[in-house]
Amino acid sequence: MTRQRLWTEILIVLAVSFGVSGIRGILRLTDALIDARPLSAQQVALHQTLSNASWIDLGLQLASATTLFAYGALALFLLAGQVRLPRPRWSDLGWGAGLAAVIGIPGLAFYAAALHLGLTREVVPTTLTHPWTEVPVLLTWSFVNAWGEEIVVVMYLLTRLRQLGWGLAGALAFSSVLRGSYHLYQGISAGFGNILMGVLYGWFFWRTGRVWPLIIAHFLIDAVAFVGYAILLNRN
Repeated sequence: MTRQRLWTEILIVLAVSFGVSGIRGILRLTDALIDARPLSAQQVALHQTLSNASWIDLGLQLASATTLFAYGALALFLLAGQVRLPRPRWSDLGWGAGLAAVIGIPGLAFYAAALHLGLTREVVPTTLTHPWTEVPVLLTWSFVNAWGEEIVVVMYLLTRLRQLGWGLAGALAFSSVLRGSYHLYQGISAGFGNILMGVLYGWFFWRTGRVWPLIIAHFLIDAVAFVGYAILLNRN
């Protein structure tokens, strides 16, 4: 595959997935910054009810989640014959839990400090209002977020950049800045925090070629945040 074709493919994949999300993230952060209220006085809900009818809401949630799954599926299809997604191994669980702890625990402290300093919006993990579908929907979103991001932004993008002759530093910068950009709607600190996450996860994949630990780690971080928040909210 020629360099021009590789770049065209990368741009198309990003245009239908996280590249456009990054542009939206920058615009939403800009909109929040020009708001008269400070960032810390603004809220952003990650998962919201889409219909008053529970079964319609479930269908809409699953339809939106399918789009994220398709991002990863498209990237794997384009890599077919060159790089394949290996079967998950039991050891991936341990690596995933470790990576989740390395990012998740400091991430909570970083978020709390950033909110105190006015560098982020108050993030509300869920405002879903249908109790019987809430946990399944949040777990589904946790998985497709992990699947789509780690397959496209790490596995696919780093593989293609390596094929283009990029070194580790440049590839990590590209991938991690992209990851940070589409989280900017949460606030400035969310962008920087996700850049750090992108550097660690990208380095892990570059060195090991293993993506399942990243998917597992990302899933655990989101699942604990989303479902944990829902449980605490329902108890109160």
